[in-house]
Amino acid sequence: MITALEALDRLREGNRRFVTDDPDLGSLANHTRRSQLVEGQNPFAIILGCSDSRVPAEIIFDQGLGDLFVIRVAGNIVAPSQIGSVEYAAAMFGTPLVVVMGHSMCGAVLATLEEHERATTHRSPNLRSIVDRIWPSLETFLETELRHDRPALVEAAIRANIRASVDHLRHGSQVLEGMIQNGELLIVGAEYSLETGIVEFLEARPPHA
Repeated sequence: MITALEALDRLREGNRRFVTDDPDLGSLANHTRRSQLVEGQNPFAIILGCSDSRVPAEIIFDQGLGDLFVIRVAGNIVAPSQIGSVEYAAAMFGTPLVVVMGHSMCGAVLATLEEHERATTHRSPNLRSIVDRIWPSLETFLETELRHDRPALVEAAIRANIRASVDHLRHGSQVLEGMIQNGELLIVGAEYSLETGIVEFLEARPPHA
């Protein structure tokens, strides 16, 4: 298994290929690769991303079958099921890198802002659970001058929400926290730009951080 930083470089290089429209043809699904994976998998990175149809991790990072363990949920929030999924992949496969990937113009963040501007009693409790997890990342900025600049407010909230999910994974699981302390796991945040196709990694701490 490659190291976390090597996995990060592999994702960066894959995103570069995606942005420049120079895909690795070897990453495309084929019968041989599918047959090789029947007995098991060995993903080099875990991606916890948004369910938005415009943000498919395998395509954005130009990776193929068996390369990424992908968890997608609206607003790239972290709830027990997401934590359990990350724990499973990290422990079962020894995958050294977790990337929490949000994206520009995130509909879940926009919906959270709109919900608190025009609260409704008809909101599904399941949808409400997503809004409630995103709201703390947005609420702080409504007390600053950003409340007068909607695009800047949304962008700040998107990044804060990514960082909140990263923090939740780092400190909301004894399993993951132990792996981080032992240098076995690196968890970082990233933002995908719908406009440019570029993934910007917000940080890259060493595995023991």
